[in-house]
Amino acid sequence: MKTAVVICPGRGTYGKAELGYLKRHFSDRAQLAGFDAARAALGQETLSELDSAPSYASGRHTRGDNASGLIYAATLGDFRAIDDNSVEIVAVTGNSMGWYSALAVAGALTGEAGFELVNTMGTLMHEASIGGQIIYPFMDEDWRPNPARKAELLALADEISGRADHVLTLSIDLGGMLVLAGNDAGLAAFESAVARVQGRFPMRLTNHGAFHSRLQAPVAERGRARLFPDIFGQPRLPAIDGRGAIWWPGATDSHALWDYTLGHQVTETYDFTHAIRIAAREFAPDLFIITGPGTTLGGAVAQSLILANWRGMASKNDFQTLQQTTPLLVSMGMDGQRRTVTKGD
Repeated sequence: MKTAVVICPGRGTYGKAELGYLKRHFSDRAQLAGFDAARAALGQETLSELDSAPSYASGRHTRGDNASGLIYAATLGDFRAIDDNSVEIVAVTGNSMGWYSALAVAGALTGEAGFELVNTMGTLMHEASIGGQIIYPFMDEDWRPNPARKAELLALADEISGRADHVLTLSIDLGGMLVLAGNDAGLAAFESAVARVQGRFPMRLTNHGAFHSRLQAPVAERGRARLFPDIFGQPRLPAIDGRGAIWWPGATDSHALWDYTLGHQVTETYDFTHAIRIAAREFAPDLFIITGPGTTLGGAVAQSLILANWRGMASKNDFQTLQQTTPLLVSMGMDGQRRTVTKGD
């Protein structure tokens, strides 16, 4: 039996190719009906309606109040499809909103409580529409670590944020990418100061607010007023948060978990790179399994492992060579890889 760390994706992972994902892979129809009923009661489109739409619409499917629930349900369904006769899950983590999913996957929240958390916070962030995010790489296309370039870009962000009426800060440390959050002036200043690279960066993220920054303090406050500590419990699996801290089964203060999830996690930098480093070094799994939807998180996981010098990897070529000979990364959004870890769904 192989050991695995499960990684839950965040916003931006339910795209055009994922339309129908819940219909294909979410086997608990009664629970999906419950999620749909909860959204209908709030006057929101149901997940089933969104997932079964005749065509994908960015303005509809990427909205925080819609995307969050879709991604959470896809993650939950994928986690439950993992074959526990061949895979032993030793820990879970997630990227950004994926932390909420990780809490449910780890058992610190019930499936329903996890959905309430995700849907509430996704809706609050959509309603607030505070700031935005931009993504920019500090690694080149060979994925070789470049700490000097990273420091240079972070210094630029600090300089911009020091200007009058400009806000710009590190939102997510995402493998070889920096996700920056800020107001429009801060984001525009960064865009004008850096070179266009790899044909698509700097890239503004559609329908994303200034997540993991102090600009989200009003959202955190509203979330704490609506979501109470009693929905949190002891995890059944170790859960690694956006600081790299581990919440252990039987040793978790549920109030502290609530406080982190609706405090620091919302308003401070989310260090996904460090979370993956801790996952690798503390649990030394055979596999890193990324649940669906989407396939975009795989690069950031691989880059984070390279930055951790996991198994001696120092470049993209090193990762690809190891992946071909001894696969260590499984993306459940890819059917061929999915079949290697699932019971069949």
